Amino acid sequence: MTAPSTIFAAGLLEGRHVLVTGGGTGIGLAVAREAGRLGARVTLAARRGDVLAQACETLRVEGIDAAWHSLNIRDNDAVVAVMDEIAASRGLPDFLINNAGGQFGAKATDISPNGFRAVMDLNVQGTWQMSHAFATRHIAAETPGRIVNVVFSHTDAMQFFAHAAAARAAVVNLTRTLALEWGDHGILVNAVGPGPVQTEGIEQYDESMSGSGRIANMPVPRWGRPDETAWLVVYLLTPAGDWITGSVFSIDGGSQLVGRRLEA
Repeated sequence: MTAPSTIFAAGLLEGRHVLVTGGGTGIGLAVAREAGRLGARVTLAARRGDVLAQACETLRVEGIDAAWHSLNIRDNDAVVAVMDEIAASRGLPDFLINNAGGQFGAKATDISPNGFRAVMDLNVQGTWQMSHAFATRHIAAETPGRIVNVVFSHTDAMQFFAHAAAARAAVVNLTRTLALEWGDHGILVNAVGPGPVQTEGIEQYDESMSGSGRIANMPVPRWGRPDETAWLVVYLLTPAGDWITGSVFSIDGGSQLVGRRLEA
């Protein structure tokens, strides 16, 4: 059976439907688990069906109503088709968590035009297409909805990640602009920016690019956990988030402050 949430009241999201992209692992799966523990039905979407199937089976064993759809968010026709399929089979999601994204570490001079474009397409275009498909259906149905975009804890310069720095900063501005435009329709749009979180994805980077080298110098000197970010995302889906939109929340143990610390 589902383990109770250690943070939120039982049944807080009963009857609600949460769609999580990139939901098979890491932060996305942690969001799905926490929302499911609170009574929501969850739908996961990502490219790898095998990973999603395993994640859904794990959630179901825990008593969570979970389903999955294989989806490349860069393909707008696929986004539209899957959103319609989900709405028909499980109901239009009340909440969209744009967690799917990715990048690779490289010096700016080593990033090819295609490599730069791929990161922009995934993080910016994909987020936009998911948000557009979600919002237009809510606007047509005259129902409220909420979007939470998962970005980075800061949008400043990022050595070895010129493409990702540009993409995540774009999503932050997109978040604020959509919040401004869609607020009249009852659609709230916010972003959550995690810092160095210990997930499966971090294993693809060496120490110089993973952020592990600055962990000891952070105000809270440890890796973050996926469930900690999930709690912040889910907070924005609860009634506590009713008056929050266009905001960007960092959750990073103070990692963005490390460069500003002076020696004692």
